[in-house]
Amino acid sequence: MKPEKLLEMLHTAEKLKNITRHCDTSIGRRESVAEHSWRLALMSYWIAEEFPNLDATKIMKMCLIHDLGECFTGDIPVFDKTDADEEKEEALLQQWIETIPEKLREEMSNLFLEMKEQKTEEAKVFKALDGMEAILQHNEADISTWEDHEYDLQLTYCCDRVTFSPYLESIRNAIKSETIEKIQKERN
Repeated sequence: MKPEKLLEMLHTAEKLKNITRHCDTSIGRRESVAEHSWRLALMSYWIAEEFPNLDATKIMKMCLIHDLGECFTGDIPVFDKTDADEEKEEALLQQWIETIPEKLREEMSNLFLEMKEQKTEEAKVFKALDGMEAILQHNEADISTWEDHEYDLQLTYCCDRVTFSPYLESIRNAIKSETIEKIQKERN
C-alpha cells in the first residue's frame, strides 16, 4: 500500500476519535467511538484463550473495524437506530471500502459480511463483546447520565447474544451483578 493511501485511510479512521457515543466515561466526558473499539479489541485479546478453537486475530479485526461506518454517519444509540440508519451507514461504508486497496477491500468486506450474518463463532463472540462493552461502560459512568429506559436495558441488553457460550454468559452475569449493585446504591 502506498504511504499516501495509508494516510488517507488513517485520516478517515481518525474521525472515530472525535465522534462521541451515547455513554460517558468514568470521569464524566463522552466516550468516543474509537475508545469503544479499542477496549472491545482489548477484551477480545484478553479472553482469546477461552476460545482456543477460534481465530482470535479475526475477532480482534472485527472489533477494530466494526464501527468504521460511523465515520460517515456518526453514532446512533442502538435504541434509536432504525433500519434506514443501518442501510445508510452500510452504503456509505461500502462506498469507502471500494476506494481502499484490493486485498484489504476484500478482507474487510468479508469481515463485515460475517459480522452481519452472525453465522460463525467468531462473529458471535464479537457481537457479544460489543454489547457487553457498552453495558460495562454505562456501569462505569455516573448513573445520573442514564436515561430512564436504560435501567432495564442495562439488565437485559445483550443477554441473547451470550447464550451460545457459558463463559460469555458468566461475563454478562458479572456485569449484570455490577449493574444491580449500582442501581441499589443509587436508590439507597
